[in-house]
Amino acid sequence: MQRFFKFLLKTLLILFLLLNVVVIFHAYKFTHFYEVNDAAVIKQEAKTGWDKTSDLLFGFNASKQINTAPDTIYNNVNLETPSGLTLSAWQINVANSKGTVAMFHGHGSKKSAILTEAKSFNQLGYNTLLVDMRAHGASEGNTCTIGFKEAEDVKTAYDYLQKTGEKNILLYGISLGAATVTKAIHDYDLAPSKIILEMPFASLPDAVEGRVKMMGLPAQPVSTLLTFWGGTLHGFWAYNLRPEDYVKDLKSPVLLHWGRHDPRVSEAETEVIFKNILTAKRLETFEESGHESLRKKEPVKWMNSVATFLQ
Repeated sequence: MQRFFKFLLKTLLILFLLLNVVVIFHAYKFTHFYEVNDAAVIKQEAKTGWDKTSDLLFGFNASKQINTAPDTIYNNVNLETPSGLTLSAWQINVANSKGTVAMFHGHGSKKSAILTEAKSFNQLGYNTLLVDMRAHGASEGNTCTIGFKEAEDVKTAYDYLQKTGEKNILLYGISLGAATVTKAIHDYDLAPSKIILEMPFASLPDAVEGRVKMMGLPAQPVSTLLTFWGGTLHGFWAYNLRPEDYVKDLKSPVLLHWGRHDPRVSEAETEVIFKNILTAKRLETFEESGHESLRKKEPVKWMNSVATFLQ
């Protein structure tokens, strides 16, 4: 019997170690993006059976998404972060603007993915600055830290607008972009005039668990291990990345948007975030939407919500 328990313990230990190895690979792949022409990126149609098996076990190499240029006049802007990365941004100006909205996309996305929202802000009389966060789109870098270091990107855009003489700076973010906006304000004491947050996750553990569930995997222990290794690989304690706490530092009016059918960000997360916002605030739930562009899914409701908030 003693031999059996030793064997069982040894087997469980080996399985646990193997699980950690698999998770480490997935955590690494989830937080890295490659240039489109990088040899490490294999197109889906060119993948062999082994490639697909490898993707399942160890994750796949994701490429940066290519932007589609705006169909209006815009200026290319290069923003230099204090850590030495060049961020690619577009500035779209309107006549007699009321201010400028700095805009930040979601994980694995790009600035052109929020052009529809930018066009709406332009129609409402605001200039827009759309930013490719580090490791995304046309910006430098290959590592994404799910908002930890990206907070510097938000500050860089904010500082740029201040240097141009803009007095009325608004911050807008969707998903990862929204979570990052809250951390940037917390870290750097930014003072935008208004803030629009769409579908921010409450904490990094919550965000990871939501993604794991979408993949059809057991939430535990996979999400806990992914969170731990995702932070450890990049030198920070991932459990402290908590937008639900950062929002307590917001001093500007806040508009919070969430989609009723969001598979990644739960209603409970949204309620905690909203509860923790201590300044003037408004929550709008989009009954037909998931984790997607709310502006595209429910355009009339989105426009009414935003227009009312910006009045």
